[in-house]
Amino acid sequence: MNSERMYSILLAPHVSEKSALIGELSNQYAFKVTNDATKSEIKSAVEQLFNVSVIELQVLNVKGKTKRNSRGKLRRRPNWKKAYVRLDEGQEIDFSDIGQ
Repeated sequence: MNSERMYSILLAPHVSEKSALIGELSNQYAFKVTNDATKSEIKSAVEQLFNVSVIELQVLNVKGKTKRNSRGKLRRRPNWKKAYVRLDEGQEIDFSDIGQ
């Protein structure tokens, strides 16, 4: 996989109460990924970008919600893909130094 594709697969870390809880309990991290990314691409991107060892990966498609705007019109948010990555014992990802 070329480096341009590797950097475009992971969009952002997904921060929520659930992702914080699984991060503390089972050394897992959640990421928003592109809709066309495969499990093997996600695994290799995480391993190469963060220099960690991935032991388990779960990917799920999140359906976009239907929302109503102020004028009563229905609008649908886009579908997106989420990946839960479990790391080997003793390894962690520090998001505070990304982008510096």
